Amino acid sequence: MSRSMGTYHPELLAVPVPRYTSYPTAAEFGDTVGPADMHAALVGVAPDETVSLYVHIPYCRQICWYCGCNTGAANRSARLDAYMARLEDEIALVADRIGHAKVGRIAFGGGSPNAVAPAQLARLVERITSSFRCEDAVLSVEIDPRGFTAEWAAMLGGLHVSRVSLGVQTLDPVIQAAIGRVQPVDEIRRVTELLRGAGVGSINFDLMYGLPGQSDAALQATLVESLAMTPDRLAVFGYAHVPSLIPRQRRIDATALPDGQARFAQAALAHTALTGAGYAAIGFDHFAKPGDALAKASEDGTLRRNFQGFTEDSAATLIALGASAISEFPGFLLQNEKNTGRYHIALAAGRFATVRGLRRTAEDRVRGRAIEAILTRGAADLSGMPELALIHDRLAPFEHRGLVKWEGATLGLSADARPYARSIAATIDAYRSPGARQFSTAV
Repeated sequence: MSRSMGTYHPELLAVPVPRYTSYPTAAEFGDTVGPADMHAALVGVAPDETVSLYVHIPYCRQICWYCGCNTGAANRSARLDAYMARLEDEIALVADRIGHAKVGRIAFGGGSPNAVAPAQLARLVERITSSFRCEDAVLSVEIDPRGFTAEWAAMLGGLHVSRVSLGVQTLDPVIQAAIGRVQPVDEIRRVTELLRGAGVGSINFDLMYGLPGQSDAALQATLVESLAMTPDRLAVFGYAHVPSLIPRQRRIDATALPDGQARFAQAALAHTALTGAGYAAIGFDHFAKPGDALAKASEDGTLRRNFQGFTEDSAATLIALGASAISEFPGFLLQNEKNTGRYHIALAAGRFATVRGLRRTAEDRVRGRAIEAILTRGAADLSGMPELALIHDRLAPFEHRGLVKWEGATLGLSADARPYARSIAATIDAYRSPGARQFSTAV
């Protein structure tokens, strides 16, 4: 993908677009699927197929105001104990169908997996590894640095967890207070050192731009301090302020948010700082050290995009466990019940908690592959694409500004098209309608 941020064209970023961690996106999910579809999807997994597992822990010790994740307060141990036990029930249900499957990756996300006790997560890993073939599985865990302990680090080391992602967001104390996530830089440094000492080989920092009161100087300072801790990867996300969809964001002062041009400049600043420090730009918002597996996948054309974001995971099937978790199969996208109470009820009755999603059509798969290629490789062969003439028309404004070009039916993005990749991909999306506002702007 691009090594540049190029020129700011506000008219090309005016329409909100999805992040395309799946196609069709979750906005298209409906209630026409259910537990029988999850059963059918699992039965369709080939005996020699390598799948990935994602386990969702929808709890945090402290709730951040900006966060759009499905998470609640981890304020009662009985609630956490019951949820972890129910995850074991779900593991057993899945294993009954595909205990033969080889698992290549196990990812724990949330929420904050470290909202539970270290022994609880270790027990869950044991249940997974004893239920599936996980001999060489890569383990990754998302971590909230606040409250992370040496005991947690030792547990991760004992499990040979090789990748950890830290929610850093910003290291400016004033901005931290404005988004409800106060964590001094010394705390981030302490956690990073604990993880390195435990043998974790790849550490990711999640950072954000477009935050309330965030100036270029504040973002630059966060980048400098983050680079001093030498994370192996960084993801730099633009804050999406949608309080109508995420009520907790109403605590954030919308009048203090940077405008579109300022957001573009901040994204460009991050790109310049990180690539200047030797990191490879991956997709439109990730960065990795050149020797990192993510950078290698970007170089050799095997980079993928799924619900984990940009990834080198080549598995076609991602089986998700936990409340609100979304499983991805070639022919299905299937989401569990978001409400933990109803999630409990379904599994207590011995059935999957699948309540939303869709069955992918052949056209969905064609369009989805093209969108993924645009976002991961900066080019896509659109020969045979339905409504190709319409897509040509939609891309005309981007082509006029030199952001895309055609070679026959192959669409290629220019070196300056990085900020516009999601908007370009949206021209292939058959579900987007003019004026839709359920998504964030692309930058």
